[in-house]
Amino acid sequence: MRTEGDFIHINEWLLPISWIYGLGVGIRNQMFELGLLKQHSFNTPIIAVGNITVGGSGKTPHVEYLINLLKDKLQLSVLSRGYKRKSRGYQLAQSESTAREIGDEPYQMKKKYPHIHIAVDKKRVNGIKHIINDEATHNTDVILLDDAFQHRYVKPGINILLIDYHRLIIYDKLLPAGRLREPQSGKDRADIVIITKCPKDLKPMEFRVLTKAINLYPYQNLFFTTIDYQDLTTLFDSNQPAPSLHQLSDTSVLLLTGIASPKQMILDLTPKVKQIQSLAFPDHHAFKKKDIERINNTFQAIKGKKIIITTEKDASRLEHCTELSEEVKRNLYVLPIRIQFMLNQEEEFNQKIINYVRRNSKDSILAKRKDDNKS
Repeated sequence: MRTEGDFIHINEWLLPISWIYGLGVGIRNQMFELGLLKQHSFNTPIIAVGNITVGGSGKTPHVEYLINLLKDKLQLSVLSRGYKRKSRGYQLAQSESTAREIGDEPYQMKKKYPHIHIAVDKKRVNGIKHIINDEATHNTDVILLDDAFQHRYVKPGINILLIDYHRLIIYDKLLPAGRLREPQSGKDRADIVIITKCPKDLKPMEFRVLTKAINLYPYQNLFFTTIDYQDLTTLFDSNQPAPSLHQLSDTSVLLLTGIASPKQMILDLTPKVKQIQSLAFPDHHAFKKKDIERINNTFQAIKGKKIIITTEKDASRLEHCTELSEEVKRNLYVLPIRIQFMLNQEEEFNQKIINYVRRNSKDSILAKRKDDNKS
Protein backbone atom coordinates (compact mmCIF):
# COMPACT_ATOMS: atom_id res chain seq x y z
CA MET A 1 0.00 0.00 0.00
CA ARG A 2 1.26 3.48 -0.84
CA THR A 3 1.77 5.79 2.14
CA GLU A 4 3.03 9.31 2.55
CA GLY A 5 6.81 9.55 2.51
CA ASP A 6 7.24 6.02 1.14
CA PHE A 7 9.87 7.04 -1.43
CA ILE A 8 12.24 8.54 1.16
CA HIS A 9 15.58 6.94 1.86
CA ILE A 10 17.95 8.51 4.41
CA ASN A 11 21.71 7.90 4.24
CA GLU A 12 22.36 8.03 7.98
CA TRP A 13 26.13 8.05 7.60
CA LEU A 14 25.94 11.38 5.74
CA LEU A 15 24.02 13.20 8.49
CA PRO A 16 27.13 15.03 9.83
CA ILE A 17 27.68 16.55 6.38
CA SER A 18 23.98 17.45 6.23
CA TRP A 19 24.41 19.38 9.48
CA ILE A 20 27.24 21.42 7.93
CA TYR A 21 25.19 21.99 4.78
CA GLY A 22 22.22 23.10 6.88
CA LEU A 23 24.39 25.58 8.73
CA GLY A 24 25.36 27.22 5.44
CA VAL A 25 21.76 27.35 4.20
CA GLY A 26 20.62 28.77 7.53
CA ILE A 27 23.19 31.58 7.36
CA ARG A 28 22.08 32.44 3.82
CA ASN A 29 18.41 32.57 4.81
CA GLN A 30 19.21 34.69 7.84
CA MET A 31 21.06 37.17 5.65
CA PHE A 32 17.89 37.62 3.60
CA GLU A 33 15.81 38.06 6.75
CA LEU A 34 18.21 40.73 8.06
CA GLY A 35 18.33 42.53 4.71
CA LEU A 36 22.02 41.83 4.18
CA LEU A 37 21.04 40.10 0.94
CA LYS A 38 18.52 42.17 -1.00
CA GLN A 39 15.16 40.97 -2.23
CA HIS A 40 13.71 42.73 -5.27
CA SER A 41 10.02 43.59 -5.54
CA PHE A 42 8.26 44.49 -8.79
CA ASN A 43 4.99 46.22 -9.65
CA THR A 44 4.03 43.41 -12.05
CA PRO A 45 2.23 40.53 -10.27
CA ILE A 46 4.60 37.60 -9.77
CA ILE A 47 3.60 34.06 -8.80
CA ALA A 48 6.43 31.68 -7.89
CA VAL A 49 6.12 27.89 -7.98
CA GLY A 50 8.81 25.65 -6.53
CA ASN A 51 9.92 23.21 -3.88
CA ILE A 52 12.63 22.64 -1.30
CA THR A 53 13.33 19.05 -2.35
CA VAL A 54 15.71 17.78 -5.01
CA GLY A 55 13.78 16.00 -7.72
CA GLY A 56 10.38 16.31 -9.31
CA SER A 57 7.40 17.46 -7.27
CA GLY A 58 5.20 18.34 -10.24
CA LYS A 59 6.31 21.92 -10.93
CA THR A 60 5.64 21.94 -14.67
CA PRO A 61 2.03 20.61 -14.56
CA HIS A 62 1.23 23.08 -11.76
CA VAL A 63 2.67 25.98 -13.76
CA GLU A 64 0.64 24.76 -16.73
CA TYR A 65 -2.46 24.75 -14.53
CA LEU A 66 -1.84 28.43 -13.77
CA ILE A 67 -1.30 29.12 -17.47
CA ASN A 68 -4.63 27.52 -18.34
CA LEU A 69 -6.34 29.44 -15.55
CA LEU A 70 -5.10 32.87 -16.68
CA LYS A 71 -4.09 32.73 -20.35
CA ASP A 72 -7.47 33.70 -21.81
CA LYS A 73 -7.75 36.81 -19.65
CA LEU A 74 -4.17 38.06 -19.35
CA GLN A 75 -0.87 38.25 -21.17
CA LEU A 76 1.39 35.81 -19.35
CA SER A 77 5.14 35.43 -19.19
CA VAL A 78 6.79 32.33 -17.73
CA LEU A 79 10.37 32.69 -16.52
CA SER A 80 12.38 29.54 -15.91
CA ARG A 81 16.00 28.78 -15.23
CA GLY A 82 16.18 26.60 -18.32
CA TYR A 83 17.98 23.80 -16.53
CA LYS A 84 20.71 22.06 -18.59
CA ARG A 85 20.23 24.29 -21.63
CA LYS A 86 23.28 24.98 -23.78
CA SER A 87 22.71 28.75 -24.03
CA ARG A 88 23.56 31.41 -21.46
CA GLY A 89 21.99 34.54 -20.09
CA TYR A 90 18.48 35.75 -20.88
CA GLN A 91 16.71 33.99 -23.74
CA LEU A 92 13.17 34.62 -24.97
CA ALA A 93 11.76 31.46 -26.55
CA GLN A 94 10.77 31.68 -30.20
CA SER A 95 8.70 29.27 -32.28
CA GLU A 96 11.93 27.84 -33.69
CA SER A 97 13.74 27.53 -30.33
CA THR A 98 15.03 24.07 -29.41
CA ALA A 99 15.16 22.21 -26.11
CA ARG A 100 18.95 22.51 -26.19
CA GLU A 101 18.65 26.31 -26.34
CA ILE A 102 16.01 26.90 -23.67
CA GLY A 103 15.70 23.63 -21.72
CA ASP A 104 13.21 20.79 -22.09
CA GLU A 105 10.46 22.10 -19.79
CA PRO A 106 10.36 25.65 -21.28
CA TYR A 107 10.42 24.04 -24.74
CA GLN A 108 7.48 21.83 -23.77
CA MET A 109 5.49 24.85 -22.55
CA LYS A 110 6.30 26.94 -25.63
CA LYS A 111 5.01 24.16 -27.90
CA LYS A 112 1.78 23.85 -25.91
CA TYR A 113 1.24 27.59 -25.41
CA PRO A 114 2.80 29.40 -28.39
CA HIS A 115 1.00 32.67 -27.67
CA ILE A 116 2.46 33.29 -24.21
CA HIS A 117 5.97 34.53 -23.49
CA ILE A 118 8.40 31.85 -22.29
CA ALA A 119 11.81 33.09 -21.15
CA VAL A 120 14.81 31.59 -19.39
CA ASP A 121 17.45 33.18 -17.20
CA LYS A 122 19.39 31.72 -14.29
CA LYS A 123 19.40 35.21 -12.73
CA ARG A 124 15.69 35.72 -12.17
CA VAL A 125 15.93 39.42 -11.28
CA ASN A 126 17.64 40.08 -14.58
CA GLY A 127 15.07 37.97 -16.42
CA ILE A 128 12.15 39.84 -14.85
CA LYS A 129 13.67 43.19 -15.79
CA HIS A 130 13.96 42.01 -19.40
CA ILE A 131 10.34 40.85 -19.44
CA ILE A 132 9.06 44.12 -18.01
CA ASN A 133 11.20 46.43 -20.16
CA ASP A 134 11.81 44.65 -23.49
CA GLU A 135 9.51 45.66 -26.33
CA ALA A 136 8.58 42.05 -27.14
CA THR A 137 7.29 41.32 -23.62
CA HIS A 138 6.48 44.64 -21.94
CA ASN A 139 2.73 43.94 -22.33
CA THR A 140 3.02 41.21 -19.67
CA ASP A 141 0.27 41.26 -17.03
CA VAL A 142 1.52 38.41 -14.83
CA ILE A 143 4.88 36.63 -14.49
CA LEU A 144 4.98 32.98 -13.46
CA LEU A 145 8.32 31.92 -11.97
CA ASP A 146 9.04 28.23 -12.53
CA ASP A 147 11.18 26.50 -9.88
CA ALA A 148 11.86 29.68 -7.93
CA PHE A 149 10.83 29.03 -4.33
CA GLN A 150 14.45 29.16 -3.20
CA HIS A 151 15.46 32.03 -5.48
CA ARG A 152 15.07 34.58 -2.72
CA TYR A 153 16.47 37.55 -4.62
CA VAL A 154 12.93 37.95 -6.01
CA LYS A 155 10.04 38.66 -3.66
CA PRO A 156 6.94 37.22 -5.37
CA GLY A 157 3.40 38.29 -4.62
CA ILE A 158 2.35 34.66 -4.15
CA ASN A 159 4.83 31.94 -3.19
CA ILE A 160 3.58 28.41 -3.92
CA LEU A 161 5.46 25.50 -2.33
CA LEU A 162 4.97 22.00 -3.76
CA ILE A 163 5.53 18.96 -1.53
CA ASP A 164 5.50 15.45 -3.00
CA TYR A 165 3.14 13.18 -1.05
CA HIS A 166 5.72 10.40 -1.38
CA ARG A 167 8.57 12.62 -0.15
CA LEU A 168 6.98 14.66 2.63
CA ILE A 169 9.49 17.15 4.00
CA ILE A 170 8.54 16.29 7.58
CA TYR A 171 10.16 12.86 7.12
CA ASP A 172 13.11 13.91 4.96
CA LYS A 173 16.60 15.16 5.84
CA LEU A 174 18.91 17.78 4.38
CA LEU A 175 21.30 17.02 1.57
CA PRO A 176 23.29 14.85 1.17
CA ALA A 177 21.72 12.42 3.68
CA GLY A 178 18.25 13.19 2.36
CA ARG A 179 16.81 15.28 -0.47
CA LEU A 180 15.97 18.58 1.26
CA ARG A 181 17.65 21.70 -0.13
CA GLU A 182 16.89 23.61 3.06
CA PRO A 183 15.32 22.86 6.47
CA GLN A 184 11.61 22.13 6.46
CA SER A 185 11.08 25.46 8.24
CA GLY A 186 11.57 27.00 4.81
CA LYS A 187 7.90 26.16 4.20
CA ASP A 188 7.02 29.13 6.41
CA ARG A 189 7.77 31.46 3.47
CA ALA A 190 4.97 29.92 1.41
CA ASP A 191 1.60 31.57 0.95
CA ILE A 192 0.19 28.37 -0.53
CA VAL A 193 1.38 24.81 0.10
CA ILE A 194 0.27 22.01 -2.23
CA ILE A 195 0.79 18.34 -1.44
CA THR A 196 1.18 16.83 -4.90
CA LYS A 197 0.91 13.33 -6.41
CA CYS A 198 -1.60 12.19 -3.81
CA PRO A 199 -3.24 8.79 -4.37
CA LYS A 200 -6.78 9.26 -5.65
CA ASP A 201 -8.22 7.03 -2.91
CA LEU A 202 -7.05 9.03 0.12
CA LYS A 203 -9.53 8.80 2.99
CA PRO A 204 -10.87 11.86 4.90
CA MET A 205 -8.91 10.82 7.99
CA GLU A 206 -5.68 10.77 5.95
CA PHE A 207 -6.27 14.33 4.77
CA ARG A 208 -6.76 15.43 8.38
CA VAL A 209 -3.58 13.64 9.50
CA LEU A 210 -1.57 15.26 6.69
CA THR A 211 -2.97 18.69 7.47
CA LYS A 212 -1.95 18.38 11.12
CA ALA A 213 1.49 16.94 10.24
CA ILE A 214 2.38 19.75 7.80
CA ASN A 215 1.51 22.22 10.60
CA LEU A 216 1.03 25.46 8.66
CA TYR A 217 0.42 28.93 10.02
CA PRO A 218 -3.06 30.50 9.80
CA TYR A 219 -1.91 32.80 6.98
CA GLN A 220 -1.01 29.79 4.81
CA ASN A 221 -3.38 27.71 2.70
CA LEU A 222 -3.02 23.96 2.16
CA PHE A 223 -4.23 22.19 -0.99
CA PHE A 224 -4.00 18.62 -2.30
CA THR A 225 -3.57 17.58 -5.92
CA THR A 226 -3.38 14.27 -7.74
CA ILE A 227 -2.11 13.25 -11.17
CA ASP A 228 -4.69 13.01 -13.92
CA TYR A 229 -3.45 11.11 -16.96
CA GLN A 230 -4.61 12.37 -20.36
CA ASP A 231 -5.01 10.48 -23.64
CA LEU A 232 -1.87 9.05 -25.22
CA THR A 233 -0.56 10.99 -28.23
CA THR A 234 1.82 10.02 -31.01
CA LEU A 235 5.25 11.60 -31.23
CA PHE A 236 6.37 10.83 -34.78
CA ASP A 237 3.25 10.02 -36.78
CA SER A 238 0.32 12.36 -36.13
CA ASN A 239 -1.86 10.39 -38.58
CA GLN A 240 -1.57 7.22 -36.54
CA PRO A 241 -4.30 6.78 -33.89
CA ALA A 242 -3.06 6.36 -30.33
CA PRO A 243 -4.42 3.58 -28.11
CA SER A 244 -6.42 4.39 -25.00
CA LEU A 245 -4.96 3.63 -21.59
CA HIS A 246 -8.02 1.45 -21.01
CA GLN A 247 -7.11 -0.72 -24.00
CA LEU A 248 -3.69 -1.88 -22.81
CA SER A 249 -4.63 -4.88 -20.67
CA ASP A 250 -3.15 -7.21 -23.30
CA THR A 251 -0.16 -4.97 -24.08
CA SER A 252 3.40 -4.93 -22.71
CA VAL A 253 4.67 -1.42 -22.03
CA LEU A 254 8.22 -0.11 -22.00
CA LEU A 255 8.12 3.02 -19.83
CA LEU A 256 10.90 5.29 -21.06
CA THR A 257 11.72 8.18 -18.72
CA GLY A 258 14.38 10.73 -17.91
CA ILE A 259 12.67 12.30 -14.89
CA ALA A 260 13.46 12.52 -11.19
CA SER A 261 11.39 9.47 -10.30
CA PRO A 262 9.16 7.29 -12.50
CA LYS A 263 7.88 5.31 -9.49
CA GLN A 264 4.49 6.99 -9.40
CA MET A 265 3.91 6.35 -13.11
CA ILE A 266 4.90 2.70 -12.69
CA LEU A 267 2.46 2.31 -9.79
CA ASP A 268 -0.37 3.94 -11.73
CA LEU A 269 0.19 2.16 -15.05
CA THR A 270 0.87 -1.36 -13.76
CA PRO A 271 -2.83 -2.28 -13.16
CA LYS A 272 -3.74 -1.06 -16.66
CA VAL A 273 -1.26 -3.09 -18.73
CA LYS A 274 -0.21 -6.71 -19.26
CA GLN A 275 3.28 -6.01 -17.95
CA ILE A 276 5.49 -2.96 -17.57
CA GLN A 277 9.23 -2.61 -17.94
CA SER A 278 10.93 0.60 -16.86
CA LEU A 279 13.88 2.07 -18.73
CA ALA A 280 14.84 5.02 -16.54
CA PHE A 281 17.52 7.62 -17.20
CA PRO A 282 18.57 10.51 -14.92
CA ASP A 283 16.45 13.67 -14.74
CA HIS A 284 16.84 15.96 -17.80
CA HIS A 285 18.98 13.28 -19.45
CA ALA A 286 20.42 14.14 -22.86
CA PHE A 287 20.00 10.96 -24.90
CA LYS A 288 23.22 9.89 -26.60
CA LYS A 289 23.84 7.33 -29.34
CA LYS A 290 24.50 4.50 -26.85
CA ASP A 291 21.26 5.36 -25.04
CA ILE A 292 19.28 5.18 -28.27
CA GLU A 293 20.83 1.79 -29.05
CA ARG A 294 19.79 0.60 -25.61
CA ILE A 295 16.23 1.83 -26.20
CA ASN A 296 16.06 0.13 -29.59
CA ASN A 297 17.45 -3.18 -28.29
CA THR A 298 15.30 -3.22 -25.14
CA PHE A 299 12.10 -2.67 -27.09
CA GLN A 300 13.03 -5.20 -29.75
CA ALA A 301 13.55 -7.87 -27.08
CA ILE A 302 9.99 -7.51 -25.75
CA LYS A 303 7.73 -10.20 -27.21
CA GLY A 304 4.12 -9.91 -28.28
CA LYS A 305 1.91 -6.82 -28.46
CA LYS A 306 3.90 -3.88 -27.14
CA ILE A 307 4.27 -0.08 -27.07
CA ILE A 308 6.60 2.52 -25.54
CA ILE A 309 5.24 5.24 -23.26
CA THR A 310 7.24 8.34 -22.39
CA THR A 311 6.61 11.71 -20.72
CA GLU A 312 6.07 15.08 -22.39
CA LYS A 313 9.37 16.31 -20.99
CA ASP A 314 11.27 13.35 -22.43
CA ALA A 315 9.45 13.68 -25.75
CA SER A 316 10.99 17.13 -26.22
CA ARG A 317 14.43 15.46 -26.32
CA LEU A 318 13.51 12.22 -28.06
CA GLU A 319 11.83 13.85 -31.06
CA HIS A 320 15.22 14.92 -32.41
CA CYS A 321 16.92 11.53 -31.94
CA THR A 322 17.35 10.32 -35.52
CA GLU A 323 18.90 6.99 -34.44
CA LEU A 324 15.63 5.63 -33.05
CA SER A 325 14.56 2.55 -34.98
CA GLU A 326 11.47 2.65 -37.17
CA GLU A 327 9.84 0.07 -34.90
CA VAL A 328 10.37 2.34 -31.89
CA LYS A 329 9.07 5.41 -33.72
CA ARG A 330 5.90 3.59 -34.81
CA ASN A 331 5.16 2.44 -31.27
CA LEU A 332 6.28 5.45 -29.21
CA TYR A 333 3.51 7.37 -27.42
CA VAL A 334 3.52 10.37 -25.11
CA LEU A 335 1.50 10.38 -21.89
CA PRO A 336 0.49 13.94 -20.95
CA ILE A 337 -0.44 14.61 -17.34
CA ARG A 338 -2.53 17.29 -15.68
CA ILE A 339 -3.07 18.05 -12.03
CA GLN A 340 -6.45 17.76 -10.39
CA PHE A 341 -7.39 19.39 -7.08
CA MET A 342 -8.89 17.15 -4.43
CA LEU A 343 -11.55 17.86 -1.77
CA ASN A 344 -13.32 20.23 -4.21
CA GLN A 345 -10.57 22.79 -3.61
CA GLU A 346 -10.19 23.92 -7.22
CA GLU A 347 -12.50 26.93 -7.03
CA GLU A 348 -10.92 28.13 -3.78
CA PHE A 349 -7.43 27.94 -5.29
CA ASN A 350 -8.51 29.63 -8.52
CA GLN A 351 -10.14 32.47 -6.62
CA LYS A 352 -7.04 33.12 -4.52
CA ILE A 353 -4.93 33.46 -7.66
CA ILE A 354 -7.45 35.63 -9.51
CA ASN A 355 -8.02 37.88 -6.50
CA TYR A 356 -4.27 38.47 -6.16
CA VAL A 357 -4.01 39.43 -9.82
CA ARG A 358 -7.02 41.74 -9.54
CA ARG A 359 -5.53 43.56 -6.59
CA ASN A 360 -2.15 44.03 -8.21
CA SER A 361 -2.78 44.52 -11.96
CA LYS A 362 -3.76 48.07 -12.80
CA ASP A 363 -4.20 47.52 -16.53
CA SER A 364 -5.31 43.90 -16.75
CA ILE A 365 -8.70 42.77 -17.99
CA LEU A 366 -9.40 41.25 -14.57
CA ALA A 367 -8.68 44.57 -12.86
CA LYS A 368 -10.91 46.43 -15.31
CA ARG A 369 -13.73 43.97 -14.72
CA LYS A 370 -13.41 44.57 -11.00
CA ASP A 371 -13.61 48.33 -11.50
CA ASP A 372 -16.60 47.94 -13.82
CA ASN A 373 -18.40 45.89 -11.20
CA LYS A 374 -17.75 48.61 -8.64
CA SER A 375 -19.17 51.29 -10.89
